[in-house]
Parts: sequence; structure tokens; C-alpha cells
Amino acid sequence: MHRADKAILRLTLGMGLCILITYGLALPLPHLSNLVVIMLLCKPGPPLSTVKGLMIGGALMVLMGTGVLMVPLLQHYGTSAILLIALLLFGLFYLGLKNGNPLLLLLVATLTLIPVAGTASQALAFVVIQALAIGIILGAFISSVSHNLFPDEGAPLPKPEHLSPDNAGWVALRAVIIVLPVLVMALQDPAHYLAAIMKTVALSQQACTTQARNAGKELVGSTLMGALIAALAWFGLALLPSLWMLMLWVMLICLWLGRRLFRIVPSRLPASFWSNALMTVIILLGPAIQDSANGKDVMQASLFRLALFILVSCYAWGAIWVLERWRAGRRNRISMIPGERHP
Repeated sequence: MHRADKAILRLTLGMGLCILITYGLALPLPHLSNLVVIMLLCKPGPPLSTVKGLMIGGALMVLMGTGVLMVPLLQHYGTSAILLIALLLFGLFYLGLKNGNPLLLLLVATLTLIPVAGTASQALAFVVIQALAIGIILGAFISSVSHNLFPDEGAPLPKPEHLSPDNAGWVALRAVIIVLPVLVMALQDPAHYLAAIMKTVALSQQACTTQARNAGKELVGSTLMGALIAALAWFGLALLPSLWMLMLWVMLICLWLGRRLFRIVPSRLPASFWSNALMTVIILLGPAIQDSANGKDVMQASLFRLALFILVSCYAWGAIWVLERWRAGRRNRISMIPGERHP
């Protein structure tokens, strides 16, 4: 069996098991735990070793504690707290890009989601922490089991390419500019904009590998692709609503997207397009299921989230375009100065 086939099976069966556990046990914010599992299952290479798992777990605990401590700072010293969050985000993006760490998204999500939830209520912040912790535990367990069932054979995959310090700093700054305005907006109404933070964090990682000329197609296109798949899955669930059908629908989606994500089906679109589409499906489908269970208007809430996601995607596209144009113009001006070298 080819390495890519095994990766698809690990993703499909792993997500099916995750859906069964998180929704079957009625865990808090199950879609957030599912997003964490997706990050771990889509990570190239072998599963996390015990040492790396402990290191990442320790870093996440520190960030969770930092996120909780940020809440009173945001409430009393808003500007200073936002600048501190921006500095921490820049450091996380920079280290992740410089070292080629694919779990960058998990750290950024922890630092952004907890302060936003905490400004609404401490109870919501601890629910988010619990969902993230459950996702990490489930993801590590499912990843380890799936790699034992479908181990990769042959030569290990090459390590991700590392960016130079100059390029890593620029891309990290670009990602912070994408995340920060949405974070500020979410602080005004955390209950309605928490999903927007999840989407923006996913976009920020995708933006780290996106060129300016393809940003619109990749950022907005992956959002629309995920929304279309989520709508089809929702209408399919309406025909026969049950936990087993939800699990089967998610597994079918993972199978279809995974074939493109792991290049079984050739595609001109990058892998980040398909992984972001999968995350969009979960971000839209999970809250819709909760809205239905709580007796809310699913269509109205889903359309609001979709409009918000498209707006955020368009902002990310515009930010990349403006920043890259400014950088190119600056390089041209510097290159015209005799004896000067552009960075």
C-alpha cells in the first residue's frame, strides 16, 4: 500500500473515531476537539514521540495559563494586552516558520481562543481549555494507534523546508496582521465571533505558504469549498439524523478531501487548500449541530458564520496583496539606490 493511501486511511478512520467519541460522549465544544485532531492527523511524518508530546503539552499548558492571565489584562489594559498578544503571536509564527513546525496552528489557536472566550466568561474559557486538552489527548492517541495499524514504510519523508530568518520574520508579521484585527473584533462579542477566530487561525497558517498571486483563489476558494461540502453533509444528515450517519458523512468527506490533500488525485491546488477546506467543514458543521440541538435557527446562524468567514477570507487576501505590493515597491526603491542591497 502506498504511503499516501495509508495517510488517507489514518485521517478517515481517525476522524470517524474522533466524531464517535466527542459527539457520542457529548463532550464540550466537540468541533474544537475535532479541529485539534485534524491538525495532528494531517501532520506529515511519524506520530509524536513521548518526549515531543511532553514538550508540546508543556508549551500548551504555558500558553493556556497565559491566555487565562490575559483576560484581566484585556478587561483593564486593553491596548497593552493586545500588543502583548501580537508580540507573542509573532514569536510563535516566527519560530514555527523558522523551524518548519507543522503544529504551529495548535499553539496559535490556544493563545487566541482562550483570551477571547475568557472575556465572555471564565466558564467559557475553561470549556475551551477542556476542549483543546481533549483534542490533544484524542489526537495523540488516535495518531499513535493509526500509525501502528497503517505504518509508513521506506525512507522517511523529507523535513519541511525552513525559511530564512528574514523571510520568516516577514511572513510571521503578515500572519499577525491577518489574525489581530479579527481578534480585536471577536473581543467585542466573543459568543458570536469565536468561530471566526478558529477560521482566522486556519487562514493564518494557510497564508504562511500562500503567494500573493494565488491568495484569492486559495483563501476564499477553500472557504467556499468547505461551505459547499458542509451544506451537502447537513442536507444528508437531515434525511437520517443519527450519530452513525454523522460519523459516516465525516469519514466520506475526509476520504474525498484526503485523496486531494495527499495527492492521490492530482490537483493544481496546494495541500493547504484542501486541509483548510476540511477545517471549514468542521467549523461550520459542528456549531450547526449544536444550534439544532439547542432549538436555534440553524440556517440563519450558518449563513451568518459563512458570511463572516468569507469576509475574513477576503480581508486575508487583501492584506496579503497590499503587504506584498508594498514590499515589492520597497525592494525596487532600495535596488535603485547605488551600493544598496535589498533584504
